Amino acid sequence: MELIQSLSATYQTQFNAEPILICSPGRVNLIGEHTDYNDGFVLPAAIDKAIYLAVGTRSDNQLHFVAADLQQSYTGSIDELIKTETWADYLLGVVDQFQKAGLVVGGMNIVFGGTIPIGSGLSSSAALENGVGMALNELFNKGQVDRISLVRLSKLAENQFVGVQCGIMDMFASMMGRAHHVIKLDCRSLEYEYAPLRMDGVRIVLCDSRVKHSLAESEYNTRRAECEAGVKMVQAFYGEGIRSLRDVTMPMLDKHLKEQEPLLYRRCAYVVQENNRLLEAVDHLESGNLTAFGQLMYGSHEGLSQMYEVSCPELDILVDIARTSPGVLGSRMMGGGFGGCTINLVQTEALSTFSNTMQEQFLARTGTETLLHICQIQNGTHVL
Repeated sequence: MELIQSLSATYQTQFNAEPILICSPGRVNLIGEHTDYNDGFVLPAAIDKAIYLAVGTRSDNQLHFVAADLQQSYTGSIDELIKTETWADYLLGVVDQFQKAGLVVGGMNIVFGGTIPIGSGLSSSAALENGVGMALNELFNKGQVDRISLVRLSKLAENQFVGVQCGIMDMFASMMGRAHHVIKLDCRSLEYEYAPLRMDGVRIVLCDSRVKHSLAESEYNTRRAECEAGVKMVQAFYGEGIRSLRDVTMPMLDKHLKEQEPLLYRRCAYVVQENNRLLEAVDHLESGNLTAFGQLMYGSHEGLSQMYEVSCPELDILVDIARTSPGVLGSRMMGGGFGGCTINLVQTEALSTFSNTMQEQFLARTGTETLLHICQIQNGTHVL
């Protein structure tokens, strides 16, 4: 691939050494949004849009990072990791977590770039963090850190250093993905299983709203706090057995939140209903009923837009257009929200019509062109 060759050449020119090359993919999530940090279920997969890293060691304690796509660089030291409020924090956060875990860290060079559209909700940050974790593991720890531990370190990097209180799904999907499979992940126990994605005659198509979101600057952390507040209210009546929204039922919410705290009720009700939708969706996947699966995707979007309020007009328009487009089985916003992409299940013979319809109608209704990405499911983070 031209990008990989370019990153390798940049590394060799700048650091006069041969790098190790790492591929760390973005992810899609078929259904189950904002459920991960509520101990719920998700159904993600790694995709063929990825961050690529050229990495190598140094003889000193310096950290040299080059963001090739941005033509920006960072220089610092492993002895003093200072937050920058820039893209470098995603890399520094992983170094920080390796140090806190007592793992070996040394000076290193990283040149990275990618094919994940930034701000599109495909988890470029998680892919980058996983790639750095894989680099630290290969360069300094003889590959002995297991993949689940790498996932946990990436999550802690984003929570503690970057400051986004995200759940574990993005990192898990990026690291643990398997070609032609989705992952049914229990975000409480981290138990998971792979399910073959039988999509004969159907493709996954992403439609980019072109609205760039930043989770750290959005209401993402606010939503998490609202869910936790709702749990505390329910917990007051049912005791410590209620640890998260995973343990809450709709009758509990109807009785104790609906009239008392209508905003918290909407937030919590969405999460409880989304978990139920996902479990039903898995049954439909296993039986090969993608039409029924797609209807649940529409239900997911309605909940995200109206109850959880993390959509935006452009995402709602994309779903509205898809709903009336022939050959579309399901559509919904994907990711943290406030921008990014919709994910659509489209019958192969309808791809051309779908593409034209989405582009023409979205432009007419918003004055902006959408970008479409057809995705393949691939393996998780790996050394090339």
